[in-house]
Amino acid sequence: MIPIKIETAWRGTSDCKACGIRDMVLFSDLNEQDFNLIHAPIDDLNFTPGRTLYTQGQDSQGIFTLRTGLIKLVRTTAGGDQRIVCVLRPGNVVGIEALASGRYDTEAIALTDVAVCRIPSEVVHRLSQNSPRLHTRLMLKWQESLKEANDWLSSINFGTARQRVSQLILKMRDTDNLEFSTLFSREDMGSMTGLKLETVSREISALVRDGALEQADKAGRRYRVLNASLLG
Repeated sequence: MIPIKIETAWRGTSDCKACGIRDMVLFSDLNEQDFNLIHAPIDDLNFTPGRTLYTQGQDSQGIFTLRTGLIKLVRTTAGGDQRIVCVLRPGNVVGIEALASGRYDTEAIALTDVAVCRIPSEVVHRLSQNSPRLHTRLMLKWQESLKEANDWLSSINFGTARQRVSQLILKMRDTDNLEFSTLFSREDMGSMTGLKLETVSREISALVRDGALEQADKAGRRYRVLNASLLG
């Protein structure tokens, strides 16, 4: 995990009204009057794979809306064990729990090249107080985040090793092309599924031999799904 100072990722100030994925993110329901309440800058930030947006327990710098790429949320236990609790996709809100506690309860790490907008907490609180639309949207996003994390863990942490790996592969299929699934390191996959690295590697190799998958890159991170019915 490679930490990065937030300032080094800065790419400019966002134009929320002209955002290409505005319908997917937190500000989708705001009108012109609501946007006039935004005084603090909302920054465009970019992170390369392995870079950290924020760490567990860190004081909040605001929340993030994910525009492109994938982000993993990692929680470290009191005993020092790490567990990936969720993978976020474009449109998700990252760090939303910090609006209530003032601290992040996970570490957010870029899995791929990532583009986010960082929204200062004071902007969200101000808009929430003055815009019922945003307050409603905020509560819905919060509920979605909790449900997504619960669904993610429950679907890939039960069943046989083959079933767990298969469910993870299905969950990681590209949203714009279900023929392909973009994976990550075997260590990460083991952390998500509760399996050993060797077990994950063995199951993926077996799925390739059985004709369910075909490796589509040299690194073994991208696979073509040949037969989804064999993933289960």
